[in-house]
Amino acid sequence: MASALIGGLIAKGFDAAAISVIEVSSGARERLAARHRVRVSTAPDAATQESDTLVLAVKPQDMKAALAALGGKVDAKLVISVAAGLRLADLSRWLGGHARLVRCMPNMPALIGAGITGLYALPAVSVEERTRAASILAAVGEVVWVEDEALLDPVTAVSASGPAYVFWFIEQLALAGEKLGLPPDVAGKLALHTVLGAAKLAAQSGEAPGTLREQVTSKGGTTEAALRVFAEERLAERFMRALEAASRRGAELGEQLGKDR
Repeated sequence: MASALIGGLIAKGFDAAAISVIEVSSGARERLAARHRVRVSTAPDAATQESDTLVLAVKPQDMKAALAALGGKVDAKLVISVAAGLRLADLSRWLGGHARLVRCMPNMPALIGAGITGLYALPAVSVEERTRAASILAAVGEVVWVEDEALLDPVTAVSASGPAYVFWFIEQLALAGEKLGLPPDVAGKLALHTVLGAAKLAAQSGEAPGTLREQVTSKGGTTEAALRVFAEERLAERFMRALEAASRRGAELGEQLGKDR
């Protein structure tokens, strides 16, 4: 995700020379320097201290150790966390009470610049800083704000985990096509481009997904026959239970990750 953000910022005209990266892995340092031509160091240094924004693109379980390397001092910086699950109260505590914090939850399509990120900011974050945070995450896709940090758990369930549901659906659509007699390569291509095309149409048409669904569904036709089975099997209810489980797990992980072990 860090590499995607760096690449996205540079692609949008941000000066690579103004980006300083801290990376403990020698292999990752070499890749980042070669790919993006940014400054890379092994630990916080003068460039870190002079920066106005610090993006924490660290695995949640490694965050406390990573912040310890900062010595608990981030001065007046805007701090943006891309670490899944970690709550701002815990980050603030590990940063000695720092409150200019933004937490964000991007998703996998950010890797190709087609992601969407949910953001939440503490009250101490200014309007200018919110704009700055949004512009950084907008380098890899769309952004939305929520005004309650707890809502990042359903954001995680819907959009961060969401690509996996879509991949699963493509997989199942292709497998069903195979079982109905289509060659695997044909079934796979049909499934993939059906989902891709439907998503593009939903994004560009201006119509609600429900309206588009109705337009495809002719009375007494094939689509109606399939949707009737979905209703009989209560797939909508089952899907809702699945997302509730994902959201609930997000809250549980937040509790676990924030413990001072």
